[in-house]
Amino acid sequence: MNQLALPLQLQDHAVFESFLPSGNEPLLKYLTGLAATPRGPGCWIWGAGATGKTHLLQALCERLRDRAIYLPLAEFAAAGTAVLDGLASRQFVCLDDIDRVVANESWELALFELCNQLWDADGILVVTAKATPRESGIALADLLSRLSRLPAFYLQPLNEVDRLRALQLRARHRGLDLPGETARYLLSRSQRDMASLYESLDKLDSEALKAKRRLTIPFVRDILGF
Repeated sequence: MNQLALPLQLQDHAVFESFLPSGNEPLLKYLTGLAATPRGPGCWIWGAGATGKTHLLQALCERLRDRAIYLPLAEFAAAGTAVLDGLASRQFVCLDDIDRVVANESWELALFELCNQLWDADGILVVTAKATPRESGIALADLLSRLSRLPAFYLQPLNEVDRLRALQLRARHRGLDLPGETARYLLSRSQRDMASLYESLDKLDSEALKAKRRLTIPFVRDILGF
């Protein structure tokens, strides 16, 4: 069957250079090495939400260009298993939130078939989930066995100091100067997960460009309302 047309666009900031690897250096080294020398089965990346799993999958796809495809299963679960058709034609298949579709017989059978197709084609599978394969509710023993062979990496969440550093790294990548005092103000007022912080930074970037303003505390207060 032909692969469905998937309206996917990678986020422009999701590159390896804008990911702060603090505590996750082995994973970043593994993924960049995999992109440079594509050998091996791929990997399973697990951890809490908003810790960077999607960022790393998209960064890998950005590095690999047409050799990889990114599929956020949380968004396409309702579309059915046909979204997996033809994916094995790519060298790399990157499945985000695989735990959102397992524990469903049709999805597990389709995923097992995809694993077999990639195995036969020397393809590479990289997936993310909130837990390890054995803790993700996979019912099909053959699928669990196949996915358990993937090297597993736990994505460490950032501490307070590293959240500030990550914000400033993302700002620099976007061509912004985010002073330390402004970053600390943002951390103290915004929701503390990185997804919310990056969303706030994106809004500040857009408004600062329009207003031709620097990211000062008064400007942040005016734009974000805190």
